[in-house]
Amino acid sequence: MAFPQQKFLLLCFVICSSLLSSVSSRGAVYQPPNVERLTDRFPTMPITQGMTTLFGASNIHLKNNGSFVDIVLDKTSGSGLISKNKYYHGFFSAAIKLPKGFTSGVVLAFYMSNSDEFPHNHDEIDFELLGHAKRRQWVLQTNMYGNGSVRTGREEKVYLWFDPTQQFHQYTILWNSHHIVFLVDNIPVREVINNQAISSVYPSKPMSLYATIWDASDWATDGGKYPVNYNYAPFVASLGELKLEGCITKNTISPTAAECSKNATRPSSDMVEGANYARLSKQQMAGLNWVRRKHMFYSYCKDTKRYKTLPAECNAR
Repeated sequence: MAFPQQKFLLLCFVICSSLLSSVSSRGAVYQPPNVERLTDRFPTMPITQGMTTLFGASNIHLKNNGSFVDIVLDKTSGSGLISKNKYYHGFFSAAIKLPKGFTSGVVLAFYMSNSDEFPHNHDEIDFELLGHAKRRQWVLQTNMYGNGSVRTGREEKVYLWFDPTQQFHQYTILWNSHHIVFLVDNIPVREVINNQAISSVYPSKPMSLYATIWDASDWATDGGKYPVNYNYAPFVASLGELKLEGCITKNTISPTAAECSKNATRPSSDMVEGANYARLSKQQMAGLNWVRRKHMFYSYCKDTKRYKTLPAECNAR
């Protein structure tokens, strides 16, 4: 028979357990809001169907008949994949599990770019996962460039609400003429709205999708204070559940709507330009606000030391 004090402690344990969801590298965190699972709307393809080797072939290891892949960083090389096609707008997603252990200076990038075609005028949409230094955690950084606007970094950083080394989590880019949305496990972590203030630097040309792991010792961790320690190598990241849905094009200029409809990954792919993808739902806005309120710790729009005059879109919000 439990004594009153024991009953009270038991009740507290039950209540607290229901409020807390999972344990991340930063400790227990509150459960994120429920959101629509956009990833369920699009089919999964094997890695071997959608992507090919970019660099570091000896450090790329296909698994499960090409459905999954390990990309590795060690003393000899990093490694990376590039999509077989270029896309103009679309839905791009992969499930990723990050390396364990001391990963200072290691960067896993899942991003879109056309720098190969436009070295001085390129577009880019970035997920960059930055390895930890002293604390066992990864930082998620998002960024965007349009039309070669690299002098203005548009970085935002958030702490993840889970341990990304324990299991796979979905990282998604939705890009259309209305907005760019970065999602983690279907929860929006950032939205870039294509309005007048940002239209001149909004990504506007077809891009390839990339997944890379590499040594960013010179900048990634506290400005390069903690370089990669190869005593902890190899650093292995795993990817799978690849979803590439959009307008496939071989042109370097933006295709017309008719061309996109004709060359879409599948006939329904042009729906990413439709009303259901033009703005965030109430659930998605709640998720976005939750991330930004509880987990975001840096935004370029609040960095007055870096910018004496903030970029125009910061004042348009």
